[in-house]
Amino acid sequence: MFKDEIERVMHELPYGLYIIGSREETEGKVNGMMADWLMQVSFEPRLVAVAFEGDSHTLANVRERSFFTVNLLSQDEESMDLARRFAQPYSGEKVKGRTGAEATAFHYKLDGLPYDVTDNGCPVLAAAMAWFECQAEEFVPLGDHILVVGRVLGGAVVREAEPLTSTYTGWTYSG
Repeated sequence: MFKDEIERVMHELPYGLYIIGSREETEGKVNGMMADWLMQVSFEPRLVAVAFEGDSHTLANVRERSFFTVNLLSQDEESMDLARRFAQPYSGEKVKGRTGAEATAFHYKLDGLPYDVTDNGCPVLAAAMAWFECQAEEFVPLGDHILVVGRVLGGAVVREAEPLTSTYTGWTYSG
């Protein structure tokens, strides 16, 4: 198979779209990022694994504080708007074509959004259909990403809905 063909195949893999919430240690600001490479990896103990880019601001927060939340979005327009908002990187320089002030701007995506925080300070979006909180147990470098294994501490289904997926949005983050 040619590289282009393998990339096409990888684009066909369906993923859920999740907002990962964290809190900075020094300033205490909450943060959120879009993730789609997430899966449950154990029943007992209940563990999940999430892949982060190595230079992710959220990953830095999780390394500092150990805790993060996973917010599940639903297949509706409000969730699509949130997904678009959180698909933007924390640092503008990651977006091709951004220069100057745009490139060095930092984007606090939770500004103006309603959310609660867990006892460990991580954000739970008011618009989430469900959520859970994890404590990081392991950081595994794999290629150009870091796989974080987290123990699920608690969570809730807020409302019944179909979860937002890459199939629904037509978006891909693969290759």
